[in-house]
Amino acid sequence: MTYALKQYFANVFAGIWTVLVGMRLTFWHLFTPSVTLQYPDEKWELPPGARAQLFNNFDDCIGCGFCAKVCPVDCIYMETVKTGPGEDLGRTTTGNPKRLHVLRFDIDMAKCCYCNLCTIPCPTECLQMTPKYENSVYNRANLLYHYSTYPATEAARIRAEAEKREAEEVEKRKAAAAARAAAAKAAPKEAGAKASTAKATPTDREPVAKPAE
Repeated sequence: MTYALKQYFANVFAGIWTVLVGMRLTFWHLFTPSVTLQYPDEKWELPPGARAQLFNNFDDCIGCGFCAKVCPVDCIYMETVKTGPGEDLGRTTTGNPKRLHVLRFDIDMAKCCYCNLCTIPCPTECLQMTPKYENSVYNRANLLYHYSTYPATEAARIRAEAEKREAEEVEKRKAAAAARAAAAKAAPKEAGAKASTAKATPTDREPVAKPAE
């Protein structure tokens, strides 16, 4: 057998052997039970601490704004208005009093980086990350979630009342500032009048010597 013929059979054997080595894992799985998950009828259970869809239990939100301040990508949008005199919004389930109308609480999940930092400083624990991860949409605008329960008409009324109260407070501060300025201007005049009156009193004159008897 010539050298060329030996080399030919060696190359054939090497090709078959490499194919067998490469297909070893495939052949192994041909005789093992299938572990394919029939999604979406079946779904994997997420491990504890998995980070997915953010959810806000709005009934317990006090509008503190800690979540929006700590968010590194600014995906939480809030609008709050102070309660007026005599308004009582009640308390949360944790006992925290509600002092603000939360007219807007939106979360843009298209910008969220799932860092979970927003849920840590929440004093009422109303903001949580849920295991819901199927959030695919055709329009990116649908990833902006609205959690405020205030109707548009009610929110407009609350804003108008707050603006009216603020305007009244501004007028009061201006009136107080004007009164202080007027008092400050009148003070030197009163001081000068008192000084001139004091010079004209007999007590400020030099005593007159009595004639000798």
